Amino acid sequence: MNSFMKKIFIASKNKGKIEEIRSYLAGFGIEIFSLLDSHELPEVEETGATFEENAHLKAKAIFDIVKIPVLADDSGLETDSLGGSPGIYSARFSGEGATDERNNLKLLKELENVPDDKRTARFICVLALYDGINSRYFEGTCEGKIAFASAGTNGFGYDPLFIPAGYDQTFGELGSTVKTRISHRAKALRSLKKFLDLEKSM
Repeated sequence: MNSFMKKIFIASKNKGKIEEIRSYLAGFGIEIFSLLDSHELPEVEETGATFEENAHLKAKAIFDIVKIPVLADDSGLETDSLGGSPGIYSARFSGEGATDERNNLKLLKELENVPDDKRTARFICVLALYDGINSRYFEGTCEGKIAFASAGTNGFGYDPLFIPAGYDQTFGELGSTVKTRISHRAKALRSLKKFLDLEKSM
């Protein structure tokens, strides 16, 4: 029996994340919804201790309301010299009312005396696909380092500060063509695509 998913709800209001996910799911014939389409749905509090726990919490909470498979993303930036911070707190690193700009400024401030060879970092993305019974997880990591100043206007979050390994420009400068090939979310989404390909062929 073919159990292929015809509808998926993306548990996010982040336009950048939603567009990346939509682009990877194009061609499957899946009807896609998101929190941007349903403003009455609640924001799910991220009380988990890991990216995986937070992704599952969001996916299950939204599934309990919409009753169709839910894809939730939890991702963030880990910096080695800060003991893995901001990690799961990446989106709210600068406190209440955090914005990308404030988060970036705080990170630069905390790393201002850290030399280039100690500025290693990685983006991590965990996707949880919950169907009401099981959560399936898809993970991606992108190694790199933190620049000394913001550069580029592409992307979102910490993209203007993150220089992926093998490059000398930030994601903010490199643009979507490179990012959709090597980013943490791209790798997680490729794993999701492989799963959906298998589901579709069954």
